[in-house]
Amino acid sequence: MAVGFTLFLLSGMLMCGLLLHKVSQHGGSKKPNFIVILADDIGWGDLDANQPDEKRNNTPHLNLIAEQGQRLTDFHSPASTCSPSRAAILTGRYGLRNGVTHNFAVSSLAGLPLSEVTLPQLLQKEGYYTAMIGKWHLGHNGPYAPTNRGFDYYLGIPYSNDMGCTDMPGYNLPQCPPCESPEPHVTRLKRSARGGCYSKVGLPLIENSSIVQQPLDLWTLTEQYKSAATRIIRSARERGQPYLLYLALAHMHVPLAPPLHSDEGRVYAASLQEMDRLVGAVKSASDHTDRDNTLIWFTGDNGPWEQKCQYAGSVGPFMGKWQTSRGGGSAKRTTWEGGHRVPTVAYWPGRIPANTSSSALLSGMDVFPTLLSLAGVTPPSDRRYDGIDATDVLLHGEQTGHEFLFHPNSGAAGEFGDLQTVRSGKHKAFYITGAAEACGGATGREQLHDPPLIFDLEVDESEETPLDTETLEYQAVAQRMARRREELLWDIANDKSVSAADYSTDASAAPCCDPEHTVCRCDPEHTICHTLS
Repeated sequence: MAVGFTLFLLSGMLMCGLLLHKVSQHGGSKKPNFIVILADDIGWGDLDANQPDEKRNNTPHLNLIAEQGQRLTDFHSPASTCSPSRAAILTGRYGLRNGVTHNFAVSSLAGLPLSEVTLPQLLQKEGYYTAMIGKWHLGHNGPYAPTNRGFDYYLGIPYSNDMGCTDMPGYNLPQCPPCESPEPHVTRLKRSARGGCYSKVGLPLIENSSIVQQPLDLWTLTEQYKSAATRIIRSARERGQPYLLYLALAHMHVPLAPPLHSDEGRVYAASLQEMDRLVGAVKSASDHTDRDNTLIWFTGDNGPWEQKCQYAGSVGPFMGKWQTSRGGGSAKRTTWEGGHRVPTVAYWPGRIPANTSSSALLSGMDVFPTLLSLAGVTPPSDRRYDGIDATDVLLHGEQTGHEFLFHPNSGAAGEFGDLQTVRSGKHKAFYITGAAEACGGATGREQLHDPPLIFDLEVDESEETPLDTETLEYQAVAQRMARRREELLWDIANDKSVSAADYSTDASAAPCCDPEHTVCRCDPEHTICHTLS
């Protein structure tokens, strides 16, 4: 008995030691905090640190994060439009698996399929406080709303900041009109839209599951977000609870520079600076509470919206010249580098080496497995994932990321979600090309490529001149790319965990605080705003 007890005690001590060793490898027994900041429609060239020779000063706080942390120079959004990119970030899966291949609408009945498991759901189960602030765009009704997809708290807008009217609209091209004046007993369905403007329903501000203001005031939104974010960070610290804060900022989608900005050419820069100040405030709050135990990860959901001209960001050197020389734009909605290569920085004092950069090929899908790994959480084994654990890249200087990374069709050409562009090392192959609308309205035609166009990004980052199909280099790369593409498509076709999103719409699904008033207007001081069904 004594021998058995001694062996049991020793085995227990050994197991405890192994667990402690594993925890110590991740930096202590405390679970880390995570702040994920996702900027809407931001260009790779918008981050000053990515183009130091330009000598701009639009992103001083992000520059500081890069200086004190790590700049990820070959990081890509999982898609080149809003909803698919966000779905892939939160599930770690391509849109062909998670079901979200294009954007949801104001009148969408559903959203991210309920069969999908999200990052906040998994962290929530492990004791994390999970909060989201900003643009959701993955379904706003009932079970599809953020607080039913793993977030304990939500404050923000259910979709893009131009998908509803406001009394003082953001800068847009064409400029959208303000909401109509309050007129009782006029239904919201009688207003007509102008161009790309959504004017039938006021843009709502939602807290948890209630509309608290409609239409919201765009010009106070940054301050409200800052107040909520800093409160969440401090409250979690007081409770001693690890947290995930997902901050999805739409400042660049329709620029939110201070109203009546006098210099039209500086509107986008002013909006970028306002977003940067918000990021700085969040970093400051984190540094003053739990600095050494908090990872801040900033990235973008897709590249700039070129058709907005002076209100669009910079792709930097990733100009997609092969496409632009044939007409149209090569950023948002396309699979050219400008559509999905996004500015990305990561910061974790004492864990991520300061003032470093990595050229590892990474994707927004990698956020899911990386944060779960750092939190010691195993994802469900009943599904397949496309993201990779980037812990070694962030913490240990590893320069290897994805062996292959696919860029899904996002509206410029082909079927939504189809994987017809693939990257491996320095090479990128296009089985289809197409252009988004450029500034001025020009578009380019869709083209299928058999054999594919292949570019060497190491010497041709502007994607201007494809490799000669007769070269041995081309033939070897084309063969490798085709084999991997076939394997992945077969894998997805035989994946029993594939979800299908419901994209059906109905006018009654639009968030509406008071249906008896024009544009659903309600005054939060005098009206009890409606809870979303």
